[in-house]
Amino acid sequence: MERLNSQDNLQVLSEHHPLVIEDMGAYDSRDPISIASTIYDNLQKRWNKKPPQKPLILVTQGDPYEERGISAITLCLSDRLGISRILVFLDPSIASYHFSNADRYKVTHEIPMSLLISKLNEEDDSVIPSISSLIDAFLQNKIEKRQGEGKQPLPEYYRDFAMLQEVTKVACKVICGALTVAHTSIDFNEYSVSSFFRVGIELGMIDHSDIVGFSSER
Repeated sequence: MERLNSQDNLQVLSEHHPLVIEDMGAYDSRDPISIASTIYDNLQKRWNKKPPQKPLILVTQGDPYEERGISAITLCLSDRLGISRILVFLDPSIASYHFSNADRYKVTHEIPMSLLISKLNEEDDSVIPSISSLIDAFLQNKIEKRQGEGKQPLPEYYRDFAMLQEVTKVACKVICGALTVAHTSIDFNEYSVSSFFRVGIELGMIDHSDIVGFSSER
């Protein structure tokens, strides 16, 4: 791994077309190789129509290695596409374990979320408050619904990972000028962190055309 400083890593990111995969965690029981193959086909269909203007890089968000779910799927896609990965992680002040537990397969550069937040604040200081506010609104709705269903409260770290997900995508688009987000399923569980993908869309910071939906049609 190249040990450049954080600003240099932002420069590296800016020179690429970022690919972000949104998926369930290790509780996803599906075969990751099969899912990655389907996503690969979906991506090729999209990129045949509108090729990326920069080299691809896969942006991961600190998931530890698992045999199923997002970690395994991104690993397979990195190999299938023949591309390296950039790791975006929660700062130790937020989650001390996140950086050290992250899977670093083919990771060449690492960027703390705080640096992405600083970059977005430089561009427009209304972006982060807007993301944060809508995440809180979504989260409150989920909390109230779970209470009505008699379910356990959502874990305290839930909001941090929703912020990581949305800040990563918005920052990638701002820094790189383009973004591809690939979904690994048609519907996300309404209580999953991935379900917050609507935040960036509703704010107009992520476009529907940036997203490659999941389809198993060949």
